[in-house]
Amino acid sequence: MAKAYMVVCYHSVSDEEALKAYAKIAAPATEAAGGRYLARGNPAKTYESGLDQRTVIVEFDSVAQAIAAHDSPGYQAALKALGNGAKRDVRLVEGLG
Repeated sequence: MAKAYMVVCYHSVSDEEALKAYAKIAAPATEAAGGRYLARGNPAKTYESGLDQRTVIVEFDSVAQAIAAHDSPGYQAALKALGNGAKRDVRLVEGLG
């Protein structure tokens, strides 16, 4: 079964306190659901049309596990804490394996 990756790209953050509240809840909820953080932060370097924006990459054992983590009550509580504090997009990508 191929692994899956949750890629979160932040377009803007309008409320740093909401982001901190989100992170305090999201990280433990994601890890409890089997997620493993691989990268988190601003790009070291960008190329082509790359944007210098915060990016988070989380690995899961499968797409089903990634979906279950996102839809879990714990992660949904984190999203509620974030509210409109950031504009971002979340992508679930299946690995090649």
